[in-house]
Amino acid sequence: MEAKEIAKLAQIASVLEVSGWPKPGNVHRTRNYDDMVFQDFAISAVVIGNTMEEVASQAKEIDDLSKAELGKYIFQAVDETNKWIETNTNLGIMMMCIPIAAAASISNSFDEIQENVGRLMDATTVEDAVNLYDAINVADAGGMGDQDEFDVMSEKAKDELRANNQTMFDVLEISAGWDRLANELTNKMPVCFEIGYPCFSNFWKSSDDVDVINKATVLTFMTILSQIPDTLISRKYGNEVAENVSKKASEILEFKDDDSFLEKLLEFDDYLYDNKLNPGTTADLTAASIFLSYLADNF
Repeated sequence: MEAKEIAKLAQIASVLEVSGWPKPGNVHRTRNYDDMVFQDFAISAVVIGNTMEEVASQAKEIDDLSKAELGKYIFQAVDETNKWIETNTNLGIMMMCIPIAAAASISNSFDEIQENVGRLMDATTVEDAVNLYDAINVADAGGMGDQDEFDVMSEKAKDELRANNQTMFDVLEISAGWDRLANELTNKMPVCFEIGYPCFSNFWKSSDDVDVINKATVLTFMTILSQIPDTLISRKYGNEVAENVSKKASEILEFKDDDSFLEKLLEFDDYLYDNKLNPGTTADLTAASIFLSYLADNF
């Protein structure tokens, strides 16, 4: 698949994720937050285009996967976004979608992408880790480094990475126990490939509803949340709270074919918003799952 097409599909996925309505607990078309609004995410989806094309182009040209420079492109995407948006809107999405874009570029079919994501992540370097730390600092995002000896906010963090020969895979593996995105990236993205992508694609292809893409987005988000406790919530409020949110999502999904489903989604959205429970990790997984669905449809 051509790099330009891969980039467009990544942009489409980013727009569709934030446009999902009502996507409980997150920014969407009718829900803004104090520090970020719907338009921030729409702008973010546009400005990543060049970086997504570059990473896909580079992956196709190299003969050594360690030269894919995934960390550099994650930083580049976040840094470009930071020029337009004052808050972190897409660090997690870029951490997921940049390896997918590179993997898609070197794959002959959709079925090869998951294995190639694993190969690319295994081949990451110390400089990829350094660039990832820079991206986290630009985005001002917490969670990866505050529970291990390689604190991303520490003054000597980059020197420590180099001295300890810690690759991007290594630092993500350390974080995988409490950060779902790190877990995905070090395990060939099982949630995205085995839960999110099938959910979105199956609904998308089986319904003739005019609003099918929006409904597929919300259903995918809720399905992931119901099965995988959100680690952004668990880091802020503990595992029990995150598990309770997942339980509520599962209960609501039982009404997905009922006329009351929309009302229950709106109530759940209000509940999460009022209690400051933001399933942001689930939103990142949803965006990556949509990206995979569009890649599968266009391969």
